Amino acid sequence: MKHLREALLAADRTPADIAALPLPESYRAMVLRAEDASMFEGIPSHEKDPRKSLHLDQVPVPELGPGEALVAVMASSVNYNTVWSSIFEPVPTFAFLQRYGRTSDLARRHDLPYHVIGSDLAGVVLRTGPGVNAWKPGD
Repeated sequence: MKHLREALLAADRTPADIAALPLPESYRAMVLRAEDASMFEGIPSHEKDPRKSLHLDQVPVPELGPGEALVAVMASSVNYNTVWSSIFEPVPTFAFLQRYGRTSDLARRHDLPYHVIGSDLAGVVLRTGPGVNAWKPGD
């Protein structure tokens, strides 16, 4: 990851430089695990502690699909989506992701035993999938 950070912060970097960077096989992420989805059953919402369901894990870098971008996250935040997901309310995301995974071969990669959380971020585009025209590596 150090080589990525240094290259992304270099003043003279070009989109071609970023596109040529080797990607790691995995990265650290805050995840929810499917095996924990029922851990708060019967507990009132205000007593559910997100710290009990969040895990810092090493996960594989996903394959890019059409219309997607791979972003090196430089900053992120916790918002209501993160909190709701972490207490599995209003419903755990795993059932949705499992159903979505049955819709196509490409969608199947979302049906995993973990869910990387987060919906707010700032970072640098590393790669873009087919059909992405508004963004390029380095943006």
